[in-house]
Amino acid sequence: MTASANFVKPRDADWTPTEPGVRRRILTYNDQLMVVEVDFEKDAVGSLHRHPHIQASYVAEGSFEVTISGQSEILTKGQSFIVPTNEWHGCKALEKGMLIDTFTPMRAEFLAG
Repeated sequence: MTASANFVKPRDADWTPTEPGVRRRILTYNDQLMVVEVDFEKDAVGSLHRHPHIQASYVAEGSFEVTISGQSEILTKGQSFIVPTNEWHGCKALEKGMLIDTFTPMRAEFLAG
């Protein structure tokens, strides 16, 4: 089994750039679940993509235009969304913000890079 420590301090984790104005930091994970902070500069885009993992995300800061399967909504701090397996999704930061993404099963490719 691959897993992080039971207790994780974000200051001990590195940020990884993903797209212009976007970076992620893995918080905790095991084979079945992963929690990731994703930091966005204003107007940064998480481009449309899909993956076999179920994703649930929480808007920790800012506001985002989130698109899932061609449907878009504006979400603000405290709101959340879920992405079913293999559904096309992406977002645009309408202001500086942060998402807390959870994935099941964990995203092993995030650990490889």
